Amino acid sequence: MQGIRTDLAIEAHEMCSKEKAEQNHLEGIDVSEQKEGEVYVTKITVKDEKGSSILGKPKGTYITLEIPNLKYSDEAYKSACKQIAIEIGNLARVDNNTKTLVVGLGNKYITPDALGPKTVSYLVVTNHIKQGNDFLGDSFSRVCAVVPGVLGTTGIETSDIIKGVADKIKPDLIIAVDALASRSMDRISNTVQIADTGISPGSGVENKREGVNEETLGVKVIAIGVPTVVDAATVASDSIDAAFCGQKGNFENISREKIYSALAKNVGNMMVTPKDIDSVIEKASKTVANGINLALHKNISLEEIESYISY
Repeated sequence: MQGIRTDLAIEAHEMCSKEKAEQNHLEGIDVSEQKEGEVYVTKITVKDEKGSSILGKPKGTYITLEIPNLKYSDEAYKSACKQIAIEIGNLARVDNNTKTLVVGLGNKYITPDALGPKTVSYLVVTNHIKQGNDFLGDSFSRVCAVVPGVLGTTGIETSDIIKGVADKIKPDLIIAVDALASRSMDRISNTVQIADTGISPGSGVENKREGVNEETLGVKVIAIGVPTVVDAATVASDSIDAAFCGQKGNFENISREKIYSALAKNVGNMMVTPKDIDSVIEKASKTVANGINLALHKNISLEEIESYISY
């Protein structure tokens, strides 16, 4: 439905398929699904400008990992970490000589937006060691990280800070981590999106800044995000749908689009986040960080990586 905010390609595809009464056959878009352990993997490839126009997403690959038991199951957490590492490896060639810059986007003082900074705090950074007397050997690649903050607190565009750092250290790969907006509360805390198209900080809450992508930075960018907020108007609209489904009344001749538009006008830019967002961010950031750690330090196990980090 037009107007509903989401950063997730899988949700954009679901809405487009519903509007066009098509399933997995949108022109210019390929979709594949599989299950890996505790993780459901959906890969959406936007092949051309036609597909980009339909989905409202740049051309590229969008991988969605859905982990229903992530909050409660250690096995689900381990499966998620390993699958994130696999998907990063599928999108970019990484070896022990690769220099990777991990960027933690977001505001560390606002919990739903703190995914990026929190993820960086759990990374095994090695660039400073690999530059000198490298006693780590080939088990570790060169990893550095930066938390650029947000425009409102730094007065500097986030993309400009990243450009400055990238120009100085010249990474082979950039991984940008950011909180996302979903159209469904069901996907908060148990969904990870990985894309090779980069990211536009703040776009999910209509605060779009200059993109962090290969075009602006001159180096391959992989974006990793977890949805932490939902548009309030979407939540209210879904609630109305559920309450009046199958019933006759004053809503029967009002389209869902009109209901959503009216709600959006009344609630403005309000976003909704779960009451346990602190634990959501903690679990999600640890999962994403260790997925990145496994991808960049190939000969180290998850157990070994966790022993290096203070949680």
